[in-house]
Amino acid sequence: MQWANSHPGRAPPQYQTAALASADMKLATSPEQPAPVRVISTRIGEWVDQLGPVWLEGQIAQISRRPGMSMAWVTLRDVDVDMSLSVVTNVGLLDRMQPPAIEGQRVIVHGKAEVYGGRGTLQIRAREIRAVGLGALREELARLQVLLQAEGLFAAERKRQLPFLPRRVGLICGRASAALHDVVANATQRWPSVDFHTIEVAVQGVNAVTEVVAALETLNADALVDVVILARGGGSFEDLLPFSNERLIRAVSTSRAPVISAIGHENDHPLIDLVADFRASTPTDAAKRVVPDLVEQQALIDQARARSQRALHHALTREVTKIQQFRGRAHRATTQALKQARTELVSLLAQTRALSPLATLERGYAVVSLIDPMKTQSSKKIVYSPKQVAMHDTVSIRVFAGKFTATRSPDIDEPNDTVEPKDEVES
Repeated sequence: MQWANSHPGRAPPQYQTAALASADMKLATSPEQPAPVRVISTRIGEWVDQLGPVWLEGQIAQISRRPGMSMAWVTLRDVDVDMSLSVVTNVGLLDRMQPPAIEGQRVIVHGKAEVYGGRGTLQIRAREIRAVGLGALREELARLQVLLQAEGLFAAERKRQLPFLPRRVGLICGRASAALHDVVANATQRWPSVDFHTIEVAVQGVNAVTEVVAALETLNADALVDVVILARGGGSFEDLLPFSNERLIRAVSTSRAPVISAIGHENDHPLIDLVADFRASTPTDAAKRVVPDLVEQQALIDQARARSQRALHHALTREVTKIQQFRGRAHRATTQALKQARTELVSLLAQTRALSPLATLERGYAVVSLIDPMKTQSSKKIVYSPKQVAMHDTVSIRVFAGKFTATRSPDIDEPNDTVEPKDEVES
C-alpha cells in the first residue's frame, strides 16, 4: 500500500523483476524452428520460480501416501471455487500437524511453486503446513457475516412466505442419509401425495459447496418446484463449514424458489440459516413446515363446516322468528282492520236503516196504494186520504213484514180530510 501511494502507476519491485524476467524469457520460435518440450518445460519452470515462496489457504481434498516413501502428495482445493493445486510435502511435516491432517481440513501452506520436469506438472513444495484453528475460522465467519449483513442478504424483508401446499418439493441432502429419510417419511405421513425432486450430494468435504450449488440450480430450473429444503444432520463445526460458505450463501440468496435451511441440530447455526427464507431446527421440523397435515386440515374443514352449519341454522332461526313475528303483526293488524271495518259497517247499516222507509214500517206504519182494477195490481199511487179510495175499492197495504190487500167497507167513517192526493212511486 505504501509503494502504491508513493509510486502511482508503477508495480512493486518484485513484480517489476518478474516482468523483466518474463520479457527476457521470450523465445523466438516458428513452425520451421519449434522448441523442444524440455526447453519449454525448463523455461516454464524458470518462470514459475520467479514467484518465490508463498502462503496459501485451501482445503485438503486428498492425501496420497505410499508405503516406504518419505514424500506425500496433497490435493489442496480452493474453499469457494472448483480449483485445486498439488502439494508435495515431507511425510514428517504432515505427521507433526496438530490436529492431524485429514481430508476436508482447512490448512495454510507455506511453500514454493515448481514445475516437475518429468511430467511438466505444476506443484507446490511445502515448507510448512498449519491447520486453520477453530478460532481463526470463527473469526473469518464473523467477518463474512458482517459483510453479507451489510449487503442486506439477511434482511427480514427479503424472506419470502412458504407456499401452503407446494406442487413439488425440492430436496438437497446427503447420499442415503438419515436426513433424507426423515424429511420424506415425515412429509409423506403428513401429506401422502407430496411430490419430491430429490438430489443427493456431498454435504461435507471439499465437494460439498460445488455439488450443493449445482443441485440448487437444477431444482430452480424445475418449474414445478415451489420450495427447496437443504437438509443435513448434525456434525462438528468443521463438518458444517460448507453451509457457511460465501458462494453457497449467495446462491441461496438468488434462488427462485424459497429455501428452507435444515442444517444440523437446534444449537447449530451455519450462516445459511440467516439467508434462508425459513430456518428449521431439524430435517424433521422442515418436513412439518413444508406441507400441511392432512388430518389437521380435515379437522379444520370439519370444524369450519360445523361452524357454517351452526351459523346457517341460527340465521334461519332468526329469519323464521322474524317471519313469524311479521305474520303475527300482520294478523293482528288485519284482525284490527276487519274489526274496525265491521264496526264502521254496522254503523253505516244502522244509519241506512234509520233513513230507510223500512225503519218507519218497522215502527208500525204502513204504506197504502191504490190498485188498478184493470190490472189487478198496485198503481203505485199512494193513498194520503180516504177520499182517494172509493167504496169497495181494493188497496194494497205494505207493512214491515210484507204486503196484503184490503177492500173499503161502507161502515168506515170518512174524516174531513182536505189533503190533496200525490202520485208517488213505491220505493
